[in-house]
Amino acid sequence: MNTTNCDIRDPLLAEAGQQRIEWAWQEMPVLQQLLKRLSDERPLEGIRLSGCLHITTETANLARVLKAAGADLVLCASNPLSTQDDVAAALVERYQIPVYAICGESSEIYYQHINAALDHRPVLTMDDGADLVSEIHKTRPDLLPDMIGGTEETTTGVIRLKAMANEDALKFPVIAVNDAMTKHLFDNRYGTGQSTLDGIIRATNILLAGKTFTVVGYGWCGRGIAMRAKGHGAHVIVTEVNPLRALEASMDGYRVMPLSEAAAQSDFIVTASGDKNVLDKAHLEIMKDGCILANSGHFNVEINIPALQAMSIKIHQPRPSVQQYTLTDGRTICLLAEGRLVNLAAAEGHPSAVMDMSFANQALSAVYLVKQAGKLSHGVHNVPTEIDQSIAEMKLSAMNIQIDQLSSEQVLYLSSWRQGTS
Repeated sequence: MNTTNCDIRDPLLAEAGQQRIEWAWQEMPVLQQLLKRLSDERPLEGIRLSGCLHITTETANLARVLKAAGADLVLCASNPLSTQDDVAAALVERYQIPVYAICGESSEIYYQHINAALDHRPVLTMDDGADLVSEIHKTRPDLLPDMIGGTEETTTGVIRLKAMANEDALKFPVIAVNDAMTKHLFDNRYGTGQSTLDGIIRATNILLAGKTFTVVGYGWCGRGIAMRAKGHGAHVIVTEVNPLRALEASMDGYRVMPLSEAAAQSDFIVTASGDKNVLDKAHLEIMKDGCILANSGHFNVEINIPALQAMSIKIHQPRPSVQQYTLTDGRTICLLAEGRLVNLAAAEGHPSAVMDMSFANQALSAVYLVKQAGKLSHGVHNVPTEIDQSIAEMKLSAMNIQIDQLSSEQVLYLSSWRQGTS
């Protein structure tokens, strides 16, 4: 392809990237089924689609399916540190898909890449964090008249989009892929749980067993992180602001307390709340010497990094994904992956098998938006139940798992109010 229509680190990395993409493909049977179906149907024929996603092997396989479905596709990164440069090279060189993404790119280049993807004049967007949708509404309103809709991959993005919708600022329909059952029950819990611990262990090579490990936020991602940390033998603390989630965490066997108490005794603290400065200066001031901080929320705002920098007299990097801050009182605090998504910045992100379902939701939601063009109201919409169910069925089939079926009598009973105690 014309390499002027991309911005990647090194085209010569393409061979390595293609091998890893094909390795991931073996663990993505639902997308394999969709590739066969959608390449025949071509439901996205000629549709200009811009995706702001983590450029990983799994995303590459989603891109292959979208292209096979007929989409005219351009990709950019949804995080400056999450791009796998060999994958970006393979997408450009081996699959002829334009990509604007370089691992470690500056914030300025990051937004240049987003606007390069928007120069494609998409009628569909595919977001992981809502940066494409936000940028369209803030700086590219000329694109709005032609927009069919968009999809959103992550919790933080859905929160942003719902805030836009509440202010009547969202001017086209967006499907909250994150809220599909086959996404958040599995990707957020099992994917984030495993990949977050993977990132922490790769970054530090510190034994978790016996350590005090605090998880800030007990949503689906926090549940997964806590579960995996417990499995490694850590003593897990959960901090929450939602009383129902705090109660659930307690009944799941974790200690629950305010972060102001947990910070003083934690060896590791991982944020997964989706909010800003949940780990703030007051917590930094009481942390034990050597505490390790990581973030598994989408944006790098959950830890108050400017406050940490202001409290420090020395910063050095003892390992590739570790910044060690020496504070004025002599304590040290380690920040992993610059406070960005630790599972992608210090590891490889979610396992392919779980992204298989998440990205099947993305692909089928894009097809649904095209079929419903002009019929959906502006705002945030759920993934249709029939899509969610079909993905679960395809995944079970690929795993050679069979389930029971309701009899006609049982269907009738569940749909009627007339039968009760006999």
